[in-house]
Amino acid sequence: MKRFLALACLVALALAPVLLVTDAWARAGGGSSGGSRGSRSYSSPARPSQSPVTPSQPSTPPSSFQQPQRSGWGTGLMGGLAGFALGGLLGSMLFGGGMGGMGGGMGLLEILLIGGGIFLLVRMMKNRQTATAPSYGQGYGGGQPQGQPQPQMYEAQAVASGPSDLDRGVSYIRKMDAGFDPARFTDTASDMFFRVQAAWMARDMSQASAALTPDMADMLQKDCDRLRGQGRINRLDNIAVRSVSVTEAWQESGQDYVTVHFLASLLDYTVDERSGQVVEGSRTEPVKFEEFWTFMRPVGPNAWRLSAIQQG
Repeated sequence: MKRFLALACLVALALAPVLLVTDAWARAGGGSSGGSRGSRSYSSPARPSQSPVTPSQPSTPPSSFQQPQRSGWGTGLMGGLAGFALGGLLGSMLFGGGMGGMGGGMGLLEILLIGGGIFLLVRMMKNRQTATAPSYGQGYGGGQPQGQPQPQMYEAQAVASGPSDLDRGVSYIRKMDAGFDPARFTDTASDMFFRVQAAWMARDMSQASAALTPDMADMLQKDCDRLRGQGRINRLDNIAVRSVSVTEAWQESGQDYVTVHFLASLLDYTVDERSGQVVEGSRTEPVKFEEFWTFMRPVGPNAWRLSAIQQG
């Protein structure tokens, strides 16, 4: 087993450079992360929110109390007494002569008296537990006297949490561009996404220069030049963008930044330029991927440009 694990590790190390080179040719920016996100360049981008809470639909506050767990008949002390009595009864019946009271065992009258006493004792203890147990079914603030206003859980949460980092960033951007709308920006980002991918397939990033920062255009063009030097073309067919959402927005050093999360699938394969044969990927098996694209611009209503791509 140890020999097998050692051999597997050696094979993985040997193939690692090959795998990294192979992934580097997959779509524009695929297989690696690059570009500038300002002060956030070395931090992972925020992921899309899975279950946002809106003021119009406040979520039900979770209760900080738990229902007491109650077992069946005869828990705790009552269970011990009942078990003791039941054991005595069985012992008397099996070893003390049964129901007839022969051999010193208990007779029918003693059994009825003991059973009735246990029943009354158990019932009394259950009634006492019910009378002293707190009420858990009234929600947050359920213990307040009637007639007094109950605290609103949603308002308390809103005050405690405040605006999110994304909300704050959007508000800063809107101070210099009142028309900025994250929902509409996803359309702009999608258009730039397809424009960059088309330039990548043509191996000529100058076709999308208006959508790229100079550093990003230079980085992608170097990858295109490597493909051209190997006589290969990366094909991207049947691109289906499943979701696009803004996950980050902020300002720094006179620049606006917005990060967009893309979840998509496509046919991603590389062909030999001369023969047209597939050398990497598949013409028929779609690949699902997610990436974070960060766009930047000078503050105000200026043109956005892609400045970074990071894999999910």
